[in-house]
Amino acid sequence: MINLYCHYNYILFLCTQKRLRSNSSYSYIMAIEDTRDKILSVANRLFSRFGFHKTSMDEIAKIARRAKGSLYYHFASKEDLFREVVSKEIASLKSHLSLIVEDTDSNASKKLSKYLVKRMEVLYDAANYHETLKADFFEHFDFIDDLRTEFDQWEKENLKTIIQEGVKTKEFTKVEDIDILVDVLLMVLKGLETPFFLQNKYKNYAQYFEGLIQILTKGLST
Repeated sequence: MINLYCHYNYILFLCTQKRLRSNSSYSYIMAIEDTRDKILSVANRLFSRFGFHKTSMDEIAKIARRAKGSLYYHFASKEDLFREVVSKEIASLKSHLSLIVEDTDSNASKKLSKYLVKRMEVLYDAANYHETLKADFFEHFDFIDDLRTEFDQWEKENLKTIIQEGVKTKEFTKVEDIDILVDVLLMVLKGLETPFFLQNKYKNYAQYFEGLIQILTKGLST
């Protein structure tokens, strides 16, 4: 009876230890994630304010109140950290635009108009994306090329989806080469990014942007 009681207590002890280790592991993982999020938040603010070149890993560690080694635990280099910051901006933009593309209450014309307006609205606040535009003139950031290529492809597919929907519902005239049309549309949008975001003309012209978009969509209309 005593042996059975001891055996029961021993099993209970082992289960308790296992549970404690499990809770400890969970807390450790959460602490790591909190540190990573804190680093990204601080890096986003500093990169946005001072730019990529004038922001150091030392300064990020100091403001984040984290050891410099913890930065390199999560990010291999300053380039890697900046890349992740820009990636989050692009992910936010995709999230906003996806809601428009998937909106079942809007027709294709309305979707296209909303898409183009929202794209510029979100990018206006994406300061680190602006930094990549500056780099195109002075020093190309090749470490984010894959992000931009992937986003370009994502945009092409979603704009094609909207236009094809409009053709199907007869809102838009049938397009002979939709890929060429989408490429030209994106070139127009990207051509506006430099004066809008680097030359600070967005606020001056934003009120006229919807009118420009209406001209574009009317050109597609049947």
